[in-house]
Amino acid sequence: MPPIRSQSSRNREEQEGRILLAIQALKNQEIASTREAARRFNVPNSTLSTRLKGVQNRAISRANSHKLTDIEEESLQKWIISLDTRGAAPRPSTVRETANLLLAARGSIPVQIVGEKWVYNFVKRHPDLLTRFSKRYNYERAKCEDPKVIREWFSLVQKTILSYGIDSDDIYNFDETGFAMGLIATAKVITRREFYGRRALLQPGNREWVTAIECINASGWALPPCVIFKGKVFVESWFDGLPKDWRLEVSPNGWTSDEIGLRWLEKLFIPSTSS
Repeated sequence: MPPIRSQSSRNREEQEGRILLAIQALKNQEIASTREAARRFNVPNSTLSTRLKGVQNRAISRANSHKLTDIEEESLQKWIISLDTRGAAPRPSTVRETANLLLAARGSIPVQIVGEKWVYNFVKRHPDLLTRFSKRYNYERAKCEDPKVIREWFSLVQKTILSYGIDSDDIYNFDETGFAMGLIATAKVITRREFYGRRALLQPGNREWVTAIECINASGWALPPCVIFKGKVFVESWFDGLPKDWRLEVSPNGWTSDEIGLRWLEKLFIPSTSS
């Protein structure tokens, strides 16, 4: 049996319907003034004026700190997750602007806006969202993680292996990577309580570039690396304590070159893979 509504409840619902009709008539410019609309639709002028300013019906409104409705917040959350999935997670300022657009779409005068801290409270209300630092990610590198492209590449490799009967012991992958010596990375540090914000760490002047050539076999074993330092003359005493099978090179800028690559093939790769 459905619940029996009181007379006052029915009256409030009827008044709410008349208020909505009055607002619609004012927006369509069918009635010139708020006072006239209140008289025609038999609603309090003060209530109608308040609703025109964007204040929602108390019976269906949320807490005062929640400017958006449940549906609006759910839509905003889905939009954020969609952007994040595509590698374009929005900044707090962008989320705030989008929330203001949703409020502006209501057509209330004056237009409501969310506060400076609204985004952070919004994130707290939604367990699926989290504020964190971002990092740059190259678009070309991201394309290399496309599952479709990866599957096609591995299919081509597998066909080539089967076509020519290539053994896994004869498959190698090598690459070179570069890094700067002496660069300080972001990390948590312990400082005096009197300081606020992030503490600056002094960056040493030494930022010489070093390149490493690495190679691994498809069966799981790796060749010794070849490390290229910046320099003109190779000084063996610089490298005490390193494994004997590592190959060390020098170049004017710490990068690889055709000559170094050829020596790597002749002195390291071929001897290591021929035995």
